[in-house]
Amino acid sequence: MNSTKDNISLGEAADSFLAGLLASEREISRQVVYRFVRWFGWKQPLTKLTAHEIANYAGKLSSSDTDHIKKLELVRNFLVHAKKADWIKSNLALHLKVKKGKDKATSRSRQGSPEAITLTQHGYDEMKKELATLKNKRPQIIDEIHRAAADKDFKENAPLAAAREDLGYLEGKIKQLEEIEKSAVLMRNQPKFSLKINIGDNIVLLDLVSGEEFKYTIVSPREVNPIKGKISNVSPIGQAVIGRAQGDTVEIKAPAGRLRYKILQVRGR
Repeated sequence: MNSTKDNISLGEAADSFLAGLLASEREISRQVVYRFVRWFGWKQPLTKLTAHEIANYAGKLSSSDTDHIKKLELVRNFLVHAKKADWIKSNLALHLKVKKGKDKATSRSRQGSPEAITLTQHGYDEMKKELATLKNKRPQIIDEIHRAAADKDFKENAPLAAAREDLGYLEGKIKQLEEIEKSAVLMRNQPKFSLKINIGDNIVLLDLVSGEEFKYTIVSPREVNPIKGKISNVSPIGQAVIGRAQGDTVEIKAPAGRLRYKILQVRGR
């Protein structure tokens, strides 16, 4: 690495951070961290990032991606590492918070009729599988609660508190999936003659600045999986390519400037 601690770029910092991770962790973090870096600019000095810019990034991600909590956590790990490595003076990770307004809006919408959610057949099948798995875990956690509650000698009974917390999270997730199951609308396969990008399509994008190619599958927000390259149709890239065709050039506004991609390939499922 050629840069000193005072002027290390975002790209160099990301490369160094990812190189220090285990292979399995690196695979999970790479796409999310690099997306964060591209947003501000690969050569942007890390020390130039401000708390306001970090908060804005978190807000944009929270409003466009249902998988934002997991992604924010991966970026937060990167920023915490940057502080420990003394690349930045303040802990910018503290400003990478979930947008509260979204949660309130979601709560209000659930009080009325559930909003229809469009899913691919694959996404719907995966959701059903996840729901069944969670329901199968319920008896096991309840049994753990009973066993922990019977331990009279454990002063603070941390296992009991942990098991109750696990059950609370599990029940919340089951309820969420059951609501999705009730309101899910399966996406119909596009006619073979359709050339326009839609949910379910696999695309290849060429970054016209770096020359790097990216492979994505456009899915509904519920199906987002950064590890497998599945991005939401309401994410910045998803919004830019929906309705476009192979050969088109799309632009996305970012603090680093306009990100320009050429759509190299479009393939339906």
